[in-house]
Amino acid sequence: MNDSSPSAQETPAAPPASTPSGSQTLLRGLDVLEAVADGPIPLIELAPRLGLNRSTAHRLASALVERRYLAFVPRVGYRLGPKLLELGFLAQGQTDLVQLARPHLEALAAATEDTVHLGVIEEERALYLDKIPGRRRIEISSRVGDRHPLTSTGLGKALLLDGEGEEWLRLFQAEDQAGHRGVDYETWLQRMRNYVAAGYAFDLEENEDQIRCVAAPIRDASGGIVAALSVSSAAQYMSDERMEALTPQVRNTADAISRDLGWAPEESEAGRSANRRNKAKRTRRLW
Repeated sequence: MNDSSPSAQETPAAPPASTPSGSQTLLRGLDVLEAVADGPIPLIELAPRLGLNRSTAHRLASALVERRYLAFVPRVGYRLGPKLLELGFLAQGQTDLVQLARPHLEALAAATEDTVHLGVIEEERALYLDKIPGRRRIEISSRVGDRHPLTSTGLGKALLLDGEGEEWLRLFQAEDQAGHRGVDYETWLQRMRNYVAAGYAFDLEENEDQIRCVAAPIRDASGGIVAALSVSSAAQYMSDERMEALTPQVRNTADAISRDLGWAPEESEAGRSANRRNKAKRTRRLW
């Protein structure tokens, strides 16, 4: 039997009585897209994966091919189509990171009463895109638009968590020569290895005296780090114990923003773990 042609003996499965047929068809169509997202798949494998008979699976897939959400390759099967690429570019252009993140940052600032920053890497510096002032009577000197060192700020270190040893060493040496000296490289490197394993980073008064912060990376749909956020306060409010206690809140907020950007942790964690293992092998000589 040809995979591209449904059997005349098979009949479509009826949707559950409790679900409108239009909604059921839409959900099944989305299931088809998610199944094909893993790679090209022939109809003979697609139908059982979705729990559908071949006739129903073929009808759904054909409709998606007609609308260019899927493409059919003979002897290979169905793959994602050009329409999804177009929509992806449009969605990316419509996503304003600051606007999307702002409600999350405000909630975090209100919960912690501390200053919250959002930043990205620009020209090998941490560029602050947003700042939500805290309620405490302390002054955090940062401003939106400021650029700070990557290796001595918590936010900067969070942005570097997917980096390689060679990149870390180069950045550390450049910033060390510029006068940004918090700790020696071996100490800094060991801390970074711990931060990578934990998924967050600290600033232990390395960038500014009496200021400490907890930071976490923000990821997009690819799983890569595209931004980071931090909670900053005076050292008197940031004991070691409180910094540890803040990490779940900071990470959860970063993860919530990441999910809004399309990040799916269950799909990208395996790939990131493999990348980290490979990077560890390449950089082992540095420590």
